[in-house]
Formats: sequence, structure tokens, C-alpha cells
Amino acid sequence: MTAESLTGLIETLDRGAVLTGDDIGPRHYTDHRGEGEVRPGLVLRPSGTEELSRMLAACHAARQPVTVQGGMTGLVRAARPLQGEVAISLERMTAIGAVDRAQRSITVEAGAPLEAVQEAARAAGLFYPLDLGARGSCTIGGNISTNAGGNRVIRYGMTRELVLGLEAVLADGTILSGLRPYLKNNTGYDLKQLFIGSEGTLGIVTRAILRLFPEPQSQNVAFCALPDFEAVTRFLGHMQTRAGADLSAFEVLWPQTYAAIARDVPRVRLPMEPGPGFYVLTETLGSDRERDPEAFEAVLGEAFEAGLVEDAVIAKSDAEARALWDVRDGMAAALSALPDAVGFDISLAVSDMKGLHAALMAALAHVPGATVLIGGHLGDGNLHLAVAGSDGEAAKPAIERSVYEHIGAIGGSVSAEHGIGMAKRDFLRQSRSEAEIATMCALKATLDPHGILCPGRIFEMKG
Repeated sequence: MTAESLTGLIETLDRGAVLTGDDIGPRHYTDHRGEGEVRPGLVLRPSGTEELSRMLAACHAARQPVTVQGGMTGLVRAARPLQGEVAISLERMTAIGAVDRAQRSITVEAGAPLEAVQEAARAAGLFYPLDLGARGSCTIGGNISTNAGGNRVIRYGMTRELVLGLEAVLADGTILSGLRPYLKNNTGYDLKQLFIGSEGTLGIVTRAILRLFPEPQSQNVAFCALPDFEAVTRFLGHMQTRAGADLSAFEVLWPQTYAAIARDVPRVRLPMEPGPGFYVLTETLGSDRERDPEAFEAVLGEAFEAGLVEDAVIAKSDAEARALWDVRDGMAAALSALPDAVGFDISLAVSDMKGLHAALMAALAHVPGATVLIGGHLGDGNLHLAVAGSDGEAAKPAIERSVYEHIGAIGGSVSAEHGIGMAKRDFLRQSRSEAEIATMCALKATLDPHGILCPGRIFEMKG
């Protein structure tokens, strides 16, 4: 790719909107998975929707492929440029509008960091519930394009449920504005849903109206030891019934994973010694600061009496709550510490989780020294895995194939919250039928007839 085909466009842009040559640093070809193989020859940095529209119109006319970049925190290699692509970075589109308290909403540009939006909501006495470990770096546009999940899906839903209105720019520069803050709006097709979770392949999200909630007045957190997986599923049902709508998290660590945290993540202070059972972090967010802690302890007491919970540590302060969450979040460090591990982000029925570790070990019987670590958001059916073999890097293709084939065979999803990108494209058919993929391709061909938007991500177009 050279900039010559876009010379007319570039001449009309201010200096901050264009990066070339040595001005293009690693930030524009490196993501959470590492440095990409291709350094883009041109980075376009729009300052607003109208400028992005002009950029895309020029790229469309020149048949110039582009990749879209936000915080570069993705895990599926979707934002790394491929050979010949122009990178379009939304890093200058970070405006956060005033909170509409009556409507409980906020309008933000796609490049705004998640944490900044959380803080803006909090300053207005409201709450934006999406929360990810990369909150300080990931952007709202990236959250929307991947339909991000995080820790509180069990109560508030995925990003899809948090977007009231959306503005996006199509491949030819057409601005599609649906910035309407209504929870109920049955005026034909809900076009915003096309762009949520489509990873930039159908259009580039520029602004969104996000749904806010009353700020919780109490946070109650407990870390519990349970004897077996049957107790875990019964405890989940107990918390869903007795804590009701206040239940905001139900996170589970398999015994092998908790032992790995104890071994490989020394910064974490363990609330109890590792054993053969399962470990659950459960949380409620309530509206009564005085009564909620007592009610939370009563619900846990019932679980003790029923034999579901063998041991528990209940946070008595914000600092203790953070410390318990640090244990659960230590899972990411433990999974990363497994040498040459392959990471997985899957969804499956809770009933299929009981024997998951044994089933995966059987499926990986041909992989020497196979190790499997499991944990995650069991309350919403999303688990994260790290799998490695003693053959190191050489074992990765066989591990990916075996795990995804097993997940496909039991009707699970090969991607729960991370997206498909380039990393999982070859395994999409484990979770989607040929008819579904053909329909996706038809949508892509209609909205992006020249195939310039993030080509090759999610699936490859034929012809």
C-alpha cells in the first residue's frame, strides 16, 4: 500500500489526522497478543464522524482496504493491520457528553476509554456496569464492535443490552445515525444491532448512547470453597433465587486453576489453602447499605446449612472486596504463566461443564503432557481455558483443533466475549452453520460491496 491513491484526501486533512513513516509507532501494529508482522504505511486519525466519512468515501473509491483500531486490547488479532491495509485509529474521538440523569444515559464517542465513561457516570451518581480488566485502555467502540461481556453479565447483560442508540459510518462514507435514547423503539429493523459484535466488518461505530443505572449502594463479596461441581450448580441456583436481581457475579475456579494461582501468582493473598474442590467468588450489588450485608450473610448461611459451601471468606470492607476479586482476577496471570499455553474463551451449557476437565483431557490424549486450567463467568455460561502440552509451541495446532472440535460437538460457542477476528476464523464453523455464515457474507457484500472494511476478519469472502 502507498498513500498515492489517497493523496487528494490527505491534502485536505490537518497534520494530526495523518501518520506516515517513522511517525507510525508500535502502538498501531501491536495488540494484547503481541507485535504484528505488518507495520501500516498510513494511519488515518479522524477527529469526528464527518471526517471519518470523508476518509472512508475516499478509501471506498480507491478500493483501499482498512482496519479499525481502538485501544488495541483485543485478543483475536482483529485490529492488527494486514499487508496493504490502511489503519484507521479512533484515538482522537474521545469526547464524553453530559449525563442525561432523567433518561439515565450518556452519549460518547467511540474512542473514549471505558474507565473514563465509568467515571463520568459515577460523577453524576449513576453507574455504567460494563467492566473489563483492560478498562483503562479499551475503548467504547471496541467494546461495541466485539459485544464485550466482562464480570457483570449475569445481572446487566452484554454490551448489546447497554447500547440505546448508535451512529456508524458505512464503507462508502454514508453516515448512519441512530442516536435515539429510547429503550422501546420498534420502528422497523434495529440497525444498531448489525454493528454490535460485527468487529468493524460492516461499518465503523463513531458514537453511542449508553444505558446507565442507579449507582449501587452496597457491594457484598464472598469467596467460597465447595466440595464438587454439583454443589457449584446448586449454589448458583440458590444465589439466583435468594439474592435475586442483586446477584452481580458468580465466578468459578476449577481446583487446578486455584492451585496454579497459589503457585504462580505470588502477589495474590489467598483466602484459603488450595484443596480438591471448586472455588466460587459471588457478589451482590444492592440499594440498602445497612441491610444488604446482613441479608447476604443470611443467604450464605443457608448455603452452609444445605452443605453446598464448606468454607467462605466474606469481605468486610472495600479493600477486602478488592482483595477477593484480585484472587479471581489472578486467573488471567495463572493462565498466562502456563508455558506455551493456548487460551480459549468459550460458552457452553452449565450442564456440560461438570465433566469438562475430564472430557478435554480425553480429547487431548494425543498431546504429550497436556495441562488444562479452567475458570470464569459460570453464572453466564462463559469459561476461559488455558491448555498446554510438553511439546510447547509445536503442540498448539493440535490443541486448538481438539478443543474446538469438542466444544463444537457439544453445541458450545468458540467465542463467548472476545470475538473471532483472525485468530478464530478457521473454527467459526464449529459454532455456526453454513446457512448462517452465508447470511453473514450476504450482509457484508451489501454494506461493503468492495470488501474494504477489516477484510478477512470473522470469515473470508468468496470470489
